[in-house]
Amino acid sequence: MRKSIETENGLQCGGRFLHLSQPQVMGVLNVTPDSFSDGGRFVAPDRALQQAALMVEQGAALVDVGGESTRPGAAPVSEQEELDRVIPVVEALTARLDVIVSVDTSNPVVMAEAEAAGAGLINDVRALRRPGALEFAAGSRLPLCLMHMQGEPGTMQSDPRYRDVVTDVGDFLQSRMDAALAARVGRRRLLLDPGFGFGKSLQHNLTLLKHLDRLRDLGCPLLVGMSRKSMIGAILNKPVAERLHGSVAAALLAATAGASIIRVHDVGPTVDALKMWQAVQAAS
Repeated sequence: MRKSIETENGLQCGGRFLHLSQPQVMGVLNVTPDSFSDGGRFVAPDRALQQAALMVEQGAALVDVGGESTRPGAAPVSEQEELDRVIPVVEALTARLDVIVSVDTSNPVVMAEAEAAGAGLINDVRALRRPGALEFAAGSRLPLCLMHMQGEPGTMQSDPRYRDVVTDVGDFLQSRMDAALAARVGRRRLLLDPGFGFGKSLQHNLTLLKHLDRLRDLGCPLLVGMSRKSMIGAILNKPVAERLHGSVAAALLAATAGASIIRVHDVGPTVDALKMWQAVQAAS
């Protein structure tokens, strides 16, 4: 009988357990040349390992490795190129660091190779919609994050429209949960991500954040990523490199609304801010 993937307060992510009684921080590790924030900085496995080690030291419970940029306007990469970027890094991180390694991919071949290399979570911006992804999920033991995205990265920001963004995103996530359940993927293995910045205007993003608690009603932990994104730049009128304070504020708002995992570039400041928030929450 297969071991349960989730308990009441966490997820079994491969050989490591992720506690979710308090929000956890996921560090972003892009091993791509063209990511919007840090493209090209961590392509080499040794540089990626150094950055991941720093994030773990600063308090990251997970490190999310991505080999295909999903920034607005990004071009797709070949399966082999994604494998060449991601798998050596996953192998290095799982061998040397005490951290859960997540892999940001929509490709079922990359998912399978990443699991074999020791990854503990699959983070799919396309919510298992690519051919073969649901089949992988059904045969895997790993938790899976299903994200909402309107369109594809190359065109998603051209003219995003919704009848009601919170309802529409919730309906999409429910439909992908239903597809996973029909493929015999246990509900307790699923996480949900509303997809801030993925086919959404500034107002769409703000409305989603304001009403994020409504998505908790779907019954799965929420993973949220707003770090350094254009929604923060638009509000603060600041470039990517100057969005730290806005990113930390967004992380705290997400935690207050019930997000279980906060995906960020700046791990240390976010961890510190969450510790303060948690101390206040625990006070009598």
